[in-house]
Amino acid sequence: MKNTLKKTLSLITALSVLTAAGCSSGGATADDALGAPMTTVAQNNFYYAEAGEAADSKEFDASVRGEEFTDSIYEEEGMYEEEIDFNTEEYNAIKENSYMSVLANPLSTFSIDVDTASYTNLRRMINDGYYIDTDAIRIEEMINYFNYDYPAPNAGEPFSVTTEMADCPWNDETKLLLVGLQAEEIDMSERAPMNIVFLIDVSGSMYSDDKLPLVQKSFSLLTENLTPQDRVSIVTYAGSDRVVLEGADGNNKAEILEAINALEAGGSTAGADGINTAYKITEKYFISGGNNRIVLATDGDLNVGISSESELTKLVEKKRETGVFLSVLGFGTGNIKDNKMEALADNGNGNYAYIDSVLEAKKVLVEEMGGTLFTVAKDVKLQLEFNPAYIKGYRLIGYENRMLAAEDFEDDTKDAGEIGAGHSVTAIYEIVTVDSPMELNTSDLKYSETSGEENGEMLTVSIRYKEPDGDTSKLLEYPVAESAYSASMSENLAFASAVAQFGLVLRDSEYKGTATYDSILSSLEAYDFGADSYKTEFISLVEEMKSRND
Repeated sequence: MKNTLKKTLSLITALSVLTAAGCSSGGATADDALGAPMTTVAQNNFYYAEAGEAADSKEFDASVRGEEFTDSIYEEEGMYEEEIDFNTEEYNAIKENSYMSVLANPLSTFSIDVDTASYTNLRRMINDGYYIDTDAIRIEEMINYFNYDYPAPNAGEPFSVTTEMADCPWNDETKLLLVGLQAEEIDMSERAPMNIVFLIDVSGSMYSDDKLPLVQKSFSLLTENLTPQDRVSIVTYAGSDRVVLEGADGNNKAEILEAINALEAGGSTAGADGINTAYKITEKYFISGGNNRIVLATDGDLNVGISSESELTKLVEKKRETGVFLSVLGFGTGNIKDNKMEALADNGNGNYAYIDSVLEAKKVLVEEMGGTLFTVAKDVKLQLEFNPAYIKGYRLIGYENRMLAAEDFEDDTKDAGEIGAGHSVTAIYEIVTVDSPMELNTSDLKYSETSGEENGEMLTVSIRYKEPDGDTSKLLEYPVAESAYSASMSENLAFASAVAQFGLVLRDSEYKGTATYDSILSSLEAYDFGADSYKTEFISLVEEMKSRND
């Protein structure tokens, strides 16, 4: 209550000062002075003035209320001093996939997603006791955060494909189908040279400890793993972009670390300028046959120049034709622009991770360096064709913003996701078999296939992908036989389904069925995940949420 009152008082004072300033300069309004209309942040139940970086800073808070006001009002109300905690995080709305009739929609087509940002961000929200925005929950990214025991790919193929089916734990009228891809590992001692540009947001919104200081620690970890064949440049952006380091030898770690550690935050955020400069430098030092990549570190708050999601998407769509990949690392709390960061990575042929700690930075940039920085296949699309002789319906869990039209599968001009060395990708479907009592809406069909063929194949998984420097896709096909069903789950499917249930419960999904925190925990009791600290941490998160809801 005290915090809410303090924020309200600060806002009223801010508007009073800004309105007075507007009146003394020709009748400008408070909105004119702020540079943006008033905005409502429903999740924190208070209004805030969207005033760019200033609204997040101590300086702005002090300037709009004054120390005299602070002392008298706060002492009178018995309030303590603390920095205003505005929440301006942005997430794209998610409309969950529904059940589809095989008769009406025999093909399910989507782009892979190796991003993991949603899970790490969710973990941060839970650990900090933070409000959980359901649109921040992308279930496929939660599932794909973890490693699974999939076989290595065959010689000459970029990844293996694993399929299995079992009964659905939360819906007795459906079964679960797992489709898992495992990318080939690379020997990091024999890896191709890297031409990397660290593109670092040093605007005022990056001031806090979980932003720029964590960025510096993260890139310092990556620097320790560079070799003499690598080239590193550093570009920063705030009110304008600046080239801090250009084409440095990867063996000159002292110079690189000195440049990283000297960075300071301040100013507004002209992200597009920095992106353009980063592409120019990456192209200047382009290594043929090497890994040419921009690694952007930001909270996503781009508020000068090109700043909308659509404009940023168009920018990186043009730039990706240069052969330069763009990966995004998100940082911080309270100001995350998740929608912009995801769009940049998705359209820049890269991946998107959220860094909430030094340990997570080590996981992403050191332990999984190959998957994060080395692409083995790009524009990877999956298309499942269901045989109506065995299956009458299906629902893809997650991947809502990765769905493609059926005709996009063979269209090589349609962009899709990239998979890095050692990455695994998992997709889970709820399957409605022909003997299920579940009814699906097919009343609007005038013509349809009626039976399919009982040939022992329930469905076929087709995959298209391109080589990292290729323009023409290759096709792989994997029929899934009736024998893929088992009455008992493998450890892979058991854990992936538990993560899916967690996402469904947190979202309060209409498709969660009987899933609860208790059922998630009980489904994992038969397995020993003690050797995997990330999976045991997941179980702890479920236990934490259970305790809050008991």
